[in-house]
Amino acid sequence: MSLYVQKFGGTSVGSVERIHAVADLIERTAKEGHQLVVVLSAMSGETDRLMRMAREICSIPDERELDLLLSSGERVTISLMAMTLRARGIHARSFTGRQVGIVTNNSHTKARISRVAADRVKAALSDGAIPIVAGFQGINELSDVTTLGRGGSDLTAVALAAALKADRCVIYTDVDGVYTADPNVVPNARRLRTLSYEEMLELASLGAKVLQTRSVEFAAKHQVPIEVKSSFTEGQGTLVTREHADMEQVSVSGVAGDSNQAKVTVVGVPDSPGIAGELFGSVAAAGINVDMIIQNVSQETLTDISFTIPRAELPQTLDLVKKVASAINARDVAVKEDIAKVSLVGVGMRSHSGIASRMFQALSREGINIIMISTSEIKVSCVIEEKYLELALRTLHHEFELDKDSTTLK
Repeated sequence: MSLYVQKFGGTSVGSVERIHAVADLIERTAKEGHQLVVVLSAMSGETDRLMRMAREICSIPDERELDLLLSSGERVTISLMAMTLRARGIHARSFTGRQVGIVTNNSHTKARISRVAADRVKAALSDGAIPIVAGFQGINELSDVTTLGRGGSDLTAVALAAALKADRCVIYTDVDGVYTADPNVVPNARRLRTLSYEEMLELASLGAKVLQTRSVEFAAKHQVPIEVKSSFTEGQGTLVTREHADMEQVSVSGVAGDSNQAKVTVVGVPDSPGIAGELFGSVAAAGINVDMIIQNVSQETLTDISFTIPRAELPQTLDLVKKVASAINARDVAVKEDIAKVSLVGVGMRSHSGIASRMFQALSREGINIIMISTSEIKVSCVIEEKYLELALRTLHHEFELDKDSTTLK
């Protein structure tokens, strides 16, 4: 008997009708003889609705109270799902993050999991019940409710799968897998059958919205196989698992774009030891993720430092950077918001040379100027003007023949 953790996103449980459809799927899987743990998100749009109400009350809500408010969305869906299954004669029990024993740190709205007890889940399974668990939430050492950030239900599912030593974690969403590019932008994008954890982690961090980045990190650390499937259509999905030799035969697995980017440049920075540490230390202390960093060659003991951040974090970043810039006697702080990032990802880059130069040449042929460049073993990213993002995605998808079965369906 296999143990599966199944997670259903907000669109999958977005109405009573959809809850019944998901219950059909759960019932079918249970009748196949598998043990199940089900993790649910809030109904589609519910978290945003709660957030809007909170901001109508207060422009900057208290984060402790905000977590308690936002956690209510998942409580609705788990209760309704448990009722639906029990009405069908299926033994099901709903559990909040607190009841499951998902213990986190004290960082409200973006808490990190410290440990998962899962004792009540194990007891329910032993009793022949299907545990229905609220995603996205946990509890800190002070017994306060915490939330795990956007997409946190993915992390809940993977963490439970690791704690229970489940055979597989299946993430059901509104797409039938991970594609070589966004199908809404690149019509001939193809679904990938398998991806390594590293590839999925890069794609998730670069704008692919299929899985939360932290859930992939957790899965890689604990070797939890993740399958991404559609809750709307039958068929095979994408398996995210450990890297194997065949994966390196493909130089590029996918191309991703992210328009949620902004570039900040601190102009005229004194070129002396400790300045960069002071600048980025304050940004890091605020929990802001810096992506690319470029420091120009020093001229007359002054230099310029540019870096990119998520556009949504620009106001907070600017406030911090301007204070540091003033303290270190920098000349100015400049901002560019109309930028985007386009990236190639593939574990095969380790054994295939010339990927970066081929990428640069393809963009050049289309008149797309590269503003910044970042590379790793399995990724090449370029910052470009936002208006060229869709053209860049289609160009690179064609250049690396990602629409061909032999290349994409690994």
